[in-house]
Amino acid sequence: MADSPLPDFSKGYAFADIPDNGIVAGKIGDDDVLLVRRGDDVFAIGAKCTHYHGPLAEGLVVGDTIRCPWHHACFSLKTGEALRAPALDAVDCWDVERKGDRVFVRDKRAALPKAKPRVSPASIVIVGGGAAGLAAADMLRRLGYGGPITMLSADVAPPSDRPNLSKDYLAGTAQESWIPLKGDDYFADQKIDLVLDARVESIDVDQRRVHLENGRGYPYGALLLATGAEPVHLTIPGAAAGDVLLLRTLTDSKTIIARAASAKRVLIIGASFIGLEVAASLRERKLDVHVVAPEAQPLERVLGAELGRMIRSVHEQHGVTFHLGAKVDRVDGRQALLSDGTAVADVDFIVAGVGVKPAVALAEQAGLTMDRGVSVNEFLETSAPGVFAAGDIARWPDPHSGERIRVEHFVVAERHGQAAAKNMLGLRVPFNLVPFFWSQHYDVVVNYVGHAQTWDDANVDGDLAGQDCTVTYRRDGKVLAVATVGRDQANLEAEARMEGNLK
Repeated sequence: MADSPLPDFSKGYAFADIPDNGIVAGKIGDDDVLLVRRGDDVFAIGAKCTHYHGPLAEGLVVGDTIRCPWHHACFSLKTGEALRAPALDAVDCWDVERKGDRVFVRDKRAALPKAKPRVSPASIVIVGGGAAGLAAADMLRRLGYGGPITMLSADVAPPSDRPNLSKDYLAGTAQESWIPLKGDDYFADQKIDLVLDARVESIDVDQRRVHLENGRGYPYGALLLATGAEPVHLTIPGAAAGDVLLLRTLTDSKTIIARAASAKRVLIIGASFIGLEVAASLRERKLDVHVVAPEAQPLERVLGAELGRMIRSVHEQHGVTFHLGAKVDRVDGRQALLSDGTAVADVDFIVAGVGVKPAVALAEQAGLTMDRGVSVNEFLETSAPGVFAAGDIARWPDPHSGERIRVEHFVVAERHGQAAAKNMLGLRVPFNLVPFFWSQHYDVVVNYVGHAQTWDDANVDGDLAGQDCTVTYRRDGKVLAVATVGRDQANLEAEARMEGNLK
């Protein structure tokens, strides 16, 4: 039976048929539109998230916002504004008119005028060209900051959708044109000076100036450090430097793709998120993939043994061979010799995914207070006035766990950048969002909210083998984090409960 056609909201829709806090899908011309009711108010917004086009109809309404089920982007029902990364662009909104017992969707709304910032630094410099830096620059312009913005990036490519580098792009199912976070004209249009291949040598917090290795200097009124993290480099006896590849940048991903084109077997060191996502992507390219890691189960330290075992099973069903409880001792030609006495022969190349370390050398040189990262307050400001830190390097006071934490995930970095931008403009908005990340393994996606460094209980609800489950991590009875597989709505609800926005 064919699906019923979506209603045309311009012809009216019965108010009583829209559940309170509910969502109804329809059309306005060629546009897919959602009606969302909050009490007596009805809102009309675009049906697809502006991040990866996730279906907002399957999302969650929280207050006057709607949240995407895929990666937890959040939009205002009133204005369509993208309130939380990973979405940076607004969804469309339409005027809604109520006549009697019916509602009619009318004209598409124009973008709201930009407000004038409370504080306007003479100039803003962002050190780092990743997720946090781009999100900060974008938010600064969205909030009406008109002063100079300079982004100093050590990378040779514009800010990239880094999660895709180990997922769809590496697997060959995403085009390179999808990788930039913003299009070619964005930086010129927004008057953001993006300086690529820029190596910062030092920061003078007293003179408020950033110095590059090439001798050039940039004064700042406010500074954001968003230098990210660096992959841990492995030195393996017998392996030349070019034989052990890393994945952090677009150039790194291209290098692996080029090597994979003529390879048959690859060895991945580390059963981390990045290691396993690379394994999945290279299996999509039909390579024989072996993973070596010292843990008893993949991702056990982050997700626990049971969920780690399920993810291992998914990879094994797709042909990945695991060598757990072992390390690579040395390489002899094309043979990798492991610590448990076994060997992996005919290896064409090696990818190391054994973690990253925060890139804090500049912060240390500048004399900022350190705490296994750069110590920041609830406004993401460092010990130096006017200097903020965001992303992988920042350790902040997390109100949900009651601990100072540092998180190395893309969405957190973007949300840090957005919060830092607001606070550079004097809004004094504490960063109190619940951390979120996702990891994709073939068609299995793990969504994770919260932050559990340790736990004494990991309760599994549902069917792990059937890839339909919720794992709740508690310590002393308090929920610290929730991981879900096949339950996007439950993950959104867990996030809202941790925020105190849902009972």
